[in-house]
Amino acid sequence: MTTYLRPALSLALLMTLVTGALYPLAVTGIAQVAFPEQANGSLVRDEQGRVRGSALIAQDFTGDAWFHSRPSAGAYATVASSASNLSPSNPALAERVKAEASALYQPQQGPVPLALLTTSGSGLDPHLPPDAVAYQLPRVASARQVPVQRLQALVEASTLHPLIGPPVVNVLALNQALERLAPMPSGS
Repeated sequence: MTTYLRPALSLALLMTLVTGALYPLAVTGIAQVAFPEQANGSLVRDEQGRVRGSALIAQDFTGDAWFHSRPSAGAYATVASSASNLSPSNPALAERVKAEASALYQPQQGPVPLALLTTSGSGLDPHLPPDAVAYQLPRVASARQVPVQRLQALVEASTLHPLIGPPVVNVLALNQALERLAPMPSGS
């Protein structure tokens, strides 16, 4: 019996050590050396070096003076990240989208872009298509008292063109650039 038990336990212990400790430590060490920014969460910092968020996770911006992210089924909490799991035929989804669309609708701008009404698969997507950001330009320009053309130039400068896929805008990075361009008056 010990002829079989001892090698089995030794192999289990060895595999636990290799796959549970050595491999994770090696991968973590390589990541810290080769990709330190990504390995530490792609953190976005302000001019004072304070962490403002992650370039990979959307945030809830409220108020007319900010560009808003996509809706989040989990209230932008990483622990509860997920889609709403409501099917397109679910009346609750249709009602939520309808209510959101009526709240965001601006008659002179046409229909509200779908990205401002629907959640992403994770509920945390930090990017919006440029048309969804452009739809928000008049509201933000009015609140910040900045010409729409200046904000349009800011959006164009913030638009990312990935190798694969459509152009996108990271809303956190855009709002940081917005704050540098036209800071909110104190007390706002």
